[in-house]
Amino acid sequence: MNLLTKKFNLLSVEIITLVYILFTTVLTFIHWNGLANPVGMMLTRVGVVAFIAVANWIYRLRPCQPLIWLRALPLLGLLAIWYPETYDYCSQYPYLDHIFANMDHQLFGCQPALEFGELLSSAFWSEAFNLGYYAYYYMMVGTMAYYLFLRYDKFDKASFIFLGSFFIFYIIYEFLPCAGPQYYFKAVGTGAADTGVFPAVGYYFQAHTDMIVPEIKGIFSQLVIGAQEVGERPTAAFPSSHVGMSTITMMLAWRIPNMKGRWLFWAMMPLYLLLCCATVYIKAHYLVDSIAGFFTAIALFYFTSWLYGNVRR
Repeated sequence: MNLLTKKFNLLSVEIITLVYILFTTVLTFIHWNGLANPVGMMLTRVGVVAFIAVANWIYRLRPCQPLIWLRALPLLGLLAIWYPETYDYCSQYPYLDHIFANMDHQLFGCQPALEFGELLSSAFWSEAFNLGYYAYYYMMVGTMAYYLFLRYDKFDKASFIFLGSFFIFYIIYEFLPCAGPQYYFKAVGTGAADTGVFPAVGYYFQAHTDMIVPEIKGIFSQLVIGAQEVGERPTAAFPSSHVGMSTITMMLAWRIPNMKGRWLFWAMMPLYLLLCCATVYIKAHYLVDSIAGFFTAIALFYFTSWLYGNVRR
């Protein structure tokens, strides 16, 4: 299958990246005065558009498969830049953690994010769940690499579903400010879980990014804490993209039409289950976040699959 549109010679991931850039450019101008570095954010977008234009021009001069890889992989890697920006946008609104903490309390009679870690507090369980949480990145990279290098004919659709789903999650986060238990209970105190009274914090997280740091019990808990210190922000709690995007990754792995694809799916299954549990265990998400992430993922998988067909036409 030809991966390029006939009119513009654009990959699907290039098209959807340009759409996201356009959307967030408008959002940047709307919130310009409240953003910490709007000029830098705009320069990033100019640089990405320039990269797409130059890469497309080079490909026209010498079309070959390695240049397709060169064009696609950096755009997938830019997720590490787009994610922190969701905090810049969502922090312009009052945070809603009190609503989601109360939902957990009403549905489960406790705060699972606080209770789970106490229930299974041994180093064994801590390392197992942190292994699953940290494997999130490698599961996604491994699945997309499999499509890129071994099922090249299916890579365009798989990458569109993957990146498009990520962008939709990010758009949700940009308008739905929820920091997650590790930030919220650091701000209001864990005693709120005992009283069942969850105060609203308003714009508190605009200026405060302190989080509950769990005890390091092994190499994987240390790796997760290190990754959070570098890239985590009080944003993106509801719905859980860790659960959501790992679910989409598993669905993509299942769809690889050969036995190796099935092997990839089953090999990742234990890590996937640990990851889903870990989102609550390490206090990154309320339990309702993780449940919502699972069902949102299924809806996004089929929506982006449908959208891909329309984009390619």
